[in-house]
Amino acid sequence: MYSEEYLYSIALRECNLIGDINFHKLVRAFGSAKQVWQNAKKEYSKVDGIGRKTVFDIGNTEHLKFAENELFFCEKNNIKINLRHLGDFPSLLKECDDAPAIIYQKGTFNNSLNTVSIVGTRNITPYGKKFIYDFFEESQYSDFISISGLALGVDKEVHEQSVHYQIPTVGVLAHGFHTLYPAKNKKLAEKILQNKGALFTEFNSSQKPDRENFIQRNRIVAGISPSTVVVETAFGGGSISTATFANSYNREVFALPGKITDKYSQGCNQLIFQNRATAISTIKDLTDLLGFNNPKDKIEELFPQSENTIQLSDNQELIYKSIFNNPQISLDDLTDKIALPSHKILPIILELELLGKVKSFSGRQFLAI
Repeated sequence: MYSEEYLYSIALRECNLIGDINFHKLVRAFGSAKQVWQNAKKEYSKVDGIGRKTVFDIGNTEHLKFAENELFFCEKNNIKINLRHLGDFPSLLKECDDAPAIIYQKGTFNNSLNTVSIVGTRNITPYGKKFIYDFFEESQYSDFISISGLALGVDKEVHEQSVHYQIPTVGVLAHGFHTLYPAKNKKLAEKILQNKGALFTEFNSSQKPDRENFIQRNRIVAGISPSTVVVETAFGGGSISTATFANSYNREVFALPGKITDKYSQGCNQLIFQNRATAISTIKDLTDLLGFNNPKDKIEELFPQSENTIQLSDNQELIYKSIFNNPQISLDDLTDKIALPSHKILPIILELELLGKVKSFSGRQFLAI
């Protein structure tokens, strides 16, 4: 059973002109939502920025009836209610000035684990999909929680890879728990909960997935993590708003660069160009910057591949073995060893570098990785 404070918090948040910021102001001034409900109309002048019009709707009994029904709905559906002013809140999100007053939760959330928010377009391309696959493959042994918006495209891929690698994941919804949008993700939502993950929403059971809710939802996605990764987005895409929120909270933002002609890389490129995001160069660099303790200790290209998946040509194999057996061998010595002219060796070495098999140094020396 929930205490009266939950009842009055839900009722207060339902009042006209009492958004999250005004809610916080009033609760700080009066000490509790119940005290706000009982005293704010008479003593509103003691709170800076709060006038008679703001508190006019406080005390409306219809809001109390709604709150009673909402508590019943939550109890019936195993929904946890988190109140920011009682401290039962994701720690980083609680720091944000515009954080929700209330978060409804299904499932479990371990506040001691690192979190990373990963967002992007609903129109994911093979490039974005490959990046997400490789990111989770690389970080599968790290202790963290992935955060996304349970939409189609990038969000869906993030949650699915999390479930696949048994990494807890949180889906932040843009509506109440009376529905699930998009309906295609219903089974995925169930898997998230089965995998020790969670679903969060600031919206009560009367609120539908209206268009404006998705932008509002994005501030939770950004605020709950120290870092946000933007995989793919077009100019003006919804993920740009998530990055903007993260910037305003002084959080790290990373963006996957792409071709300037690719529509769903243009938003990422713009974030990088405007110094609003750090460009992702390699998966390993990203996981290092995220603070993941990864047992793998090899330099990998942007999309790492295991050695047994790379099929080398005869000439590639010949040159690779020669470099492997003679670390930091020079081009001249390599030419002598394999009896091929340098103008034929150099293009093959470039191919091996792109495959992540060879690293070149100044003075035309080479090392096998």
